[in-house]
Amino acid sequence: MEMASNATLFEERVKEALKRCQERREPPLIWATEMVKCLDSAGLGLPSVELGQVLVSQLCFAHNCPSMWKFLDHALSSRLLSPLHVLSLLTSRIIPHRWSQPEAYRLYLELLSRYAFSFHPVEPDASKERIIKSVDAALQLSKTYQVHVLELGHTMVLFFFSIVVGLLDSTLDDWGLPVTFLDRASGVARSGDYLNMDIDSKGNKNFKQSEHREQMRRTNSFLAMEVLGTLMENRKAKVLLRLVHLNMPEGFNGLLRRIQFLEAHKLASSILKSANQLLVRLSANIRGVLDFEYQLNKHQLIGMLIDIGSNKLVSGCNFEAVQSACWVPFDIYMENVMDVKHLPVRSTIVILRETIRTLQGFNRASWQETFLALWLSALRLVQRERDPLEGPIPHLESRLCMLLSIAPLAITQLLEDEVNSCNSSSQGGREYGYTEIGYGHEMDRKCHASRKHGLISSLQVLGHFSALLCPPSSIADAANLAAAKAAGFISNSKNGKDSLGGGSHGNTIVKSGGNMRHLIVEACIARKLIDTSAYFWPGYVSASVISMSDSSPIQGSPWSTFMEGAPLTGPLIDALIAIPASSLAELEKLYHVALNGSEEEKSAAAKILCGASLRRGWNIQEHVVHSMVKLLSPPIPPNFTGTRSHLIDYLPMLSAILFGASSIDTVHILSLHGVVPEVAAALMPLCEAFGSVTPTSNHKSSMGDELSIYMVFSSAFLFLLRLWKFYKPPLEQCISGRGRAIGSELTLEYLLILRNNRIASHNSAAHDETSSSLNRIESTSDKPVYIDSYPKLRAWYCQNRSCIASTLSGLCNGSPVHQVANKILNMIYWKMTKSGASSGNPSTPSGSSISGSTASTGEDAYQRPMLPAWEVLEAVPLVLEAILTACAHGILSSRDLTTEVSRGIWKLVPMNGKDWPSPAANLLSVESEIKEILAAIGVDAPRCSPGDSTAMLPLPMAALVSLTITFKLDKRLEYIHAVAGTSLANCASSCPWPSMPIIGSLWVQKVRRWHNFIVGSCSLSVFRQDKEAVAQLLRSCFTSFLGLFHVSKSPLASQNGVVGLLGDINWAHCVCPSIAPGLLYLRSCRTIHNVQYVNHVIIGLVAEFARELASRWASKDSQQLKSSQSSLALATTKVKEVATLGASLLCVTGGIQLVQELYQETLPTWLLSTREEKLGEVSSVSRIMEGYAMAYLLVLSGSFIWGLGARPPSWTFSIRARIVRTHLDFLAGVLEGNISLGCDPATWKSYVSCLVGLLVSLAPTWIRDVKRETLRKLANGLRGWHECELALSLLEKGGPATLGSAAELVNVIN
Repeated sequence: MEMASNATLFEERVKEALKRCQERREPPLIWATEMVKCLDSAGLGLPSVELGQVLVSQLCFAHNCPSMWKFLDHALSSRLLSPLHVLSLLTSRIIPHRWSQPEAYRLYLELLSRYAFSFHPVEPDASKERIIKSVDAALQLSKTYQVHVLELGHTMVLFFFSIVVGLLDSTLDDWGLPVTFLDRASGVARSGDYLNMDIDSKGNKNFKQSEHREQMRRTNSFLAMEVLGTLMENRKAKVLLRLVHLNMPEGFNGLLRRIQFLEAHKLASSILKSANQLLVRLSANIRGVLDFEYQLNKHQLIGMLIDIGSNKLVSGCNFEAVQSACWVPFDIYMENVMDVKHLPVRSTIVILRETIRTLQGFNRASWQETFLALWLSALRLVQRERDPLEGPIPHLESRLCMLLSIAPLAITQLLEDEVNSCNSSSQGGREYGYTEIGYGHEMDRKCHASRKHGLISSLQVLGHFSALLCPPSSIADAANLAAAKAAGFISNSKNGKDSLGGGSHGNTIVKSGGNMRHLIVEACIARKLIDTSAYFWPGYVSASVISMSDSSPIQGSPWSTFMEGAPLTGPLIDALIAIPASSLAELEKLYHVALNGSEEEKSAAAKILCGASLRRGWNIQEHVVHSMVKLLSPPIPPNFTGTRSHLIDYLPMLSAILFGASSIDTVHILSLHGVVPEVAAALMPLCEAFGSVTPTSNHKSSMGDELSIYMVFSSAFLFLLRLWKFYKPPLEQCISGRGRAIGSELTLEYLLILRNNRIASHNSAAHDETSSSLNRIESTSDKPVYIDSYPKLRAWYCQNRSCIASTLSGLCNGSPVHQVANKILNMIYWKMTKSGASSGNPSTPSGSSISGSTASTGEDAYQRPMLPAWEVLEAVPLVLEAILTACAHGILSSRDLTTEVSRGIWKLVPMNGKDWPSPAANLLSVESEIKEILAAIGVDAPRCSPGDSTAMLPLPMAALVSLTITFKLDKRLEYIHAVAGTSLANCASSCPWPSMPIIGSLWVQKVRRWHNFIVGSCSLSVFRQDKEAVAQLLRSCFTSFLGLFHVSKSPLASQNGVVGLLGDINWAHCVCPSIAPGLLYLRSCRTIHNVQYVNHVIIGLVAEFARELASRWASKDSQQLKSSQSSLALATTKVKEVATLGASLLCVTGGIQLVQELYQETLPTWLLSTREEKLGEVSSVSRIMEGYAMAYLLVLSGSFIWGLGARPPSWTFSIRARIVRTHLDFLAGVLEGNISLGCDPATWKSYVSCLVGLLVSLAPTWIRDVKRETLRKLANGLRGWHECELALSLLEKGGPATLGSAAELVNVIN
C-alpha cells in the first residue's frame, strides 16, 4: 500500500511539473531540471523507469503535443531516460494506433531512427532489473518468444528484432498486404488493441476530412520502410539480427519469409513498385546478416594475421595451392597407416573423411582443390611403392586400396553428408542454438560449387599431373582395361549399341594408354559419385583407342561363365582367383556357394573370395571385406545336431578363408576398412571351438582330421594375435593418464568394446564409422561379444598377461599343466636323441626345418601327445622356460629339462658360430650402413661394437633369432612369420644396443634380397629410448620439409615439401643411406618410450622455425616489402606449414593422449616458462608469429582428433569439451591476473588473439562447450587489447548462454 501510494504521489508531482512547464513554454532543459527534482524527492535514480512510464502515458495520447515530444527527445539524449525502455513503451502503444495517431507515429519513427542503438550501460542493478521487466511486459517478449528474459543484452536483442518485425508487418498491413502466415515474431503488429483503420480510438471523425493527415498516413508507411532500411545498414543491426539467426533460427526464418513475401508480390502491387528501391535495400541488408563478418583490428599485426587466415576463397583451382605443403597431413596419415606393426582399429574411411573436412576448412580451399590434393597425396603414396620388392611389409595392394577404395568411400560419405545437410536445412531442422556449418563460413555452398561439382572438376584437372599417373607395372593391364572400357562405351554410344558389357576387348587393353586416373574414375563411377559422362571428357580416351575398340573382338569373362552355372573346376577356379569380381551379384553367388556348396566348392569359393576380388577388386572391395567377415561366423545349419560346435562342419571353408586372409597385404586391407574389431570377434569362437577339440589318433592320412583342426586353430589363433599387441605387458597397456588408459587400444578387450559399440549404434542416424557402407549391408551379428563367453581363450589370455608381467608361478609335479609339459618335453627329447643331436650342443641347427613337411612317421605320431590345442598352449611357457634353462646350463636330460624351471635375468651368450649362429660376416657393414643412414639425416649413431669382440645376445633373444632364421620364407606361412617377426622386432628393439644390428646381420645372411629393408628397420631401434636421437630426427623432418635456411652440404637441402619429408620411393628401393627422415620417423614414432618428450620437442621446433620465418620477412634487406599484405601472407603461409607439420607428427605419435597433454600441460607450461634465447635479441614480429604458430598448432591438432563438427567422433565425444574447457579456463585465469606468465607479452597476446580467431572462424562448435564466465573473461581481455569485434564474435559463438553478453558489447561496433 505504501509503495503504491508513493508511486501515485510521484506520478502526480510529475504531471504537475509537466503541466507547469508546458504552460510556461519552458525550454527542454528546464523541463529536465524539474523532472530531476521530482526524482530526487522520490529517491529515484537515473535512468528512471517510473519517469519513462509517466511520460509515455501522457504522450499516448492525453497530452500528445510537440513540447512533450521535444522534452522526450532531450530526456533520451541526456540519459535521463533509458532509450530501450521508452522505445519499448512507445512501440507497444503507438504502432497499433498508427492510423489514428499519424503525428505520434511520425515522431516515434524519428526517435527510433535516432535512439534505436543507444544501449547505454545501466549501472544500478535495481534499475537494470526494472528496465528488463518493463520492456518484457511492454513487448510481451517472454510470451512471444517462449524464453525467460533475465539479461539486459538478451532484452536488447529481442527488442530490436521485435521492432524490425513489427514495422515490417504494420507496413504490409497499411499497404493492404497482410502477412498470410503467423509466427512467434508477429506479436507487436498484431497485438490485441489493434484498431481498424477506419475507426478512431477516440471516436474522432475529423481525420477522414483531413487531407493532411491522410497524406501523413501514406507517407508514414514509406517512412517506416526508410527508417527500417537505415537501421539495417548499421553494423549494430546486423550483429543483433545475427544473434537471432544463430540462437533463434525459427524467428529469423520468419523474417526471411516476410522478405520473400514482399518480393513475390512486388510486381502485382503498385505500392511495392513505388517502394522498390527501399525494398531492394532492405532485402539486401537483411540477407546480408547471413554472411556478416566482423572487422578485426587490421592496424595491428595480430589483426592482419587473423584476417589473412579468414579470407574468403576464390572459385576455381589454384595449382600452387593444391601442391602446397599445407596438405601434408594427407600424406603423413596415409603413409602412417601403411605401418604393418600398427594395424588401424578404426575405419580409415571415417578418419580420412574428417581429415578432408578439417583441411578444407583450415586451408580455406574450394572442394575442387581439396579433392585434388587428396588424389595427389594418394597417388604419391602409390608411387613410393610402385615397384615393390619382396619383404615382410604391406606393399602395393594396401596402397592401391587407399587410393581406389578408401578415398572414394570417404568422399561418398562427404557427399551424403551434404545431401543430409541440405535436406535438414530445407525442412528447418537446424539444431537449436547454433546454425552455422562450422567450417569457416556458414554459406559455403553459396560461395563455392557443390562438393560433387568439386569432385568432378578435380578428376578433370587430375589429368595434368602425368608424372603421378603412370601405373605400376603390376596394374598396367587393369589401367588399360579401364581405358578400353571407356573407349568401348564411347564407340557403342555412337553406334547405338548397348553401352555396358561384362567382357573385354581383345588386345585393345595393351594399347589403350590407361593410367591411374582411369582407375580412379572407374572407382568413383562404381560408387555413383560420378556417371559415365566422364568417358567423354576431353582427352580422357584418345581417338585412336576408340577406333580400335570398334573392331576388337569381345572376350568372355570367367565370371560370366560362373554366373551361367558352370561348375567350379580347376581352370575356372584359377581364373576366378586371378580376376576380380565386378558386381555384387557375382559376390553374392560366391558367398552362397561358400556356405552351401559341397566341401570342395566351399573351399574353392573361399579361396576365390580371398584372391584378386579382395586384393584388386577396388570397386566392390568393401563388400568383399564384409563377405569375408561374415564367412568367419557361418550360421548354424538348419538340421544341425550334436554336442560339438557347428563350426567344425565348416572346416574346409574356414581353413581356406583363414589361410587366404593371412597374407600381410590382406590383413592390412581388412584393417584399412576398419573391420579389425569385427574380425577379432569372429575369430574368438573359432579359436575356442577348434582349440577344444581332441584330435583322434587313428587317422591314417598325414593330412587327416586332427592335422586340419590344428592348422585351422593355429591360423585363427595367430590371426587373432596379429590384431592386438599381445606382447605388451599389462603395466604398459594400463598406464593411466588422468584416469584413462593410454594404451587401451592395445588390448583385446578394447577391440571388443569397439565392436560392441558399433553393434549398439548400428541403427543410429549419427554418421560415424558405424554407418559406413560396410555396415549398411546385413550385420554379421547383432549380439555383443565378451571374452568371458570363451573360457579357454580367456584362461590363456590371463596366463599370457601374467607371463609377460611377472615370473612364472611354481606348479606341483602332479598338476595337469605340468603333466602336459612333461609329455611335450619327452617328445622333444625323444626326437633330439633319435636324430643324433648332441647333448652338449643343443642349439646347433639340424637339417630339418620347423616349417618343413608336416608329415610324420608312425613313431613320431605315436610319440606326439594327442591333446586339445588349448592344453598345449597352457603348457608352452613352462616348456620354453625349461628348454632355455637347460640351454643355459648345457643340460639336455629330459628329467633336468622338466625340473630346473627357474625365472630370472638370462645371461648373455656369445654369437660365435659354435653355440649360436654368428653375425660376424655382415655385422660391421650393417652397423656402418646404419651409421650412414642416421648421419645423412643429422642423427648421431650409437657407438658400434669393437671389431675384435664377439657379438653377445641375451639367451632368450639368441634362441628366438636362431629359431626364426630356420623358417622357410613360404608365402603360405605368412601367418606364422607375421607373429614371429613382430615378436622378434619388439624384443630386439627393447634389448641394449647393438642387439638389433646383430639380429639384422643374421637375417641379412638368410635373405639377402631384403638387405635394404633390414638395415632400414635396424635404424629404427635407435629412436626407441634415445631422446636425443628423437629430437635430432624431428629437426631433420622439419628442415627437410621446409628447406634449410642456411647453406649446407646436407642432402636434405636438395628437396623440400612432401618429397623432402617422405621421399618419392620407399626405403626398400633406396641405395643406402638415402632414407627420407619422415619415413624413419613414421615407422619409429609409436615405439618411442618417452612419448611426452615429443610434445616438448615439436613445440620448440615450431616456435623456432616460426621465429626464423618471421625474422626473414621483417628483415631490412628482404627483397619484398615487409609492410605489404602479400609478403605477410607468404610468411604466414610458411608459419602455417610449420605448425601443420608439427600437428601432424604430434597426432600420429601419440593420438588423443598426446593432444590432451598438449592442451592441458605442455602448452600452458611453455607459456609460463621463461626461456633463455640463444639466438640473441628476438624481434616483436618474431614473437607475434611464434604465438600465431602455437595457436595454429593447438587448434589443428585438436581438429585432427575431434573434427570440427558439432558431434565429434564417438571415441572422443566426452573428451573434447573437457580438454578445450580446461585450456580456455587457464587462459582466462592468466588474463585476470591470477597466473603469472613467463613468455614474452607479444607472444602471449598473439597466442590468445589468434587462438580465439581460429576457434571463431574454424571451430565455433567447440566454443559452446566452454563455461559462460570463461568466455566473458576472455572477451574482456580482448577488449582490453582493442580487439572488440573479435571479443564480440567469441561471445556470439557461445550460444544462448552468452547471447546477452554479446549483445551488451554492441556499443563497441563502429
